[in-house]
Amino acid sequence: MPVISFISPKGGVGKTTAATLLATQLARGADVIVIDADPNRPIDTWAKMAGKPDRLTIIADANQENIIDRIDEAAAQAPFVIVDCEGTASLTVAYAIGASDLVIVPTQGSQLDARQAARALGLVKNAEKQARRKIINVVLLTRTSPAIRPRTLGHVQDQLTEHGVRMLETQLNEREAFRAMFSFGGALENLDPAGVGNLEKAILNARAFAGEVLSLLKPAAKKAGTEAEVA
Repeated sequence: MPVISFISPKGGVGKTTAATLLATQLARGADVIVIDADPNRPIDTWAKMAGKPDRLTIIADANQENIIDRIDEAAAQAPFVIVDCEGTASLTVAYAIGASDLVIVPTQGSQLDARQAARALGLVKNAEKQARRKIINVVLLTRTSPAIRPRTLGHVQDQLTEHGVRMLETQLNEREAFRAMFSFGGALENLDPAGVGNLEKAILNARAFAGEVLSLLKPAAKKAGTEAEVA
């Protein structure tokens, strides 16, 4: 029962968007529990609108005192558990990292965001030392342009690679459809293509992201017998 945590010490990098996209795509083929550990409860707010996938459950009472219990309980009930952590370094975040099979660090393509991503990866290293085990961790570039690759983004990618940081090949592009999910509710597939530009490309982007995450988790998913189908 893989546990996937999304962390970032900096807000505004698309952490909650990435977590929700992954959850809705995985829920197309498996039961998924999302633990909304962000004090603002953005995923819980989204879930209260129409269109939430039937196989997706939200837990919105996680905090520093109970986060480990909530993760353990969720992992016993669903094949996939996703934790959307608060946008700061805290004990809640540290506990979530220590209970995770995969940690995803979303970041935008700027030097400032890259430094914050490095801070987040430092938290993962500390958790690995405490748990005495390896925790898969990757950086996810978000809000990138699907058409052009700015020099600043290329520079950030090169720097992260030089420092041995593992990065997802898939980037989450800047898409109107990703924002529309939080305005109208539901998954991308529920949105009206007549009212949302380039919806098909947004769906393909989200599915590529989910597919790559599944490939990272393949050994754990096979062990649990819970591989989800993501077209």
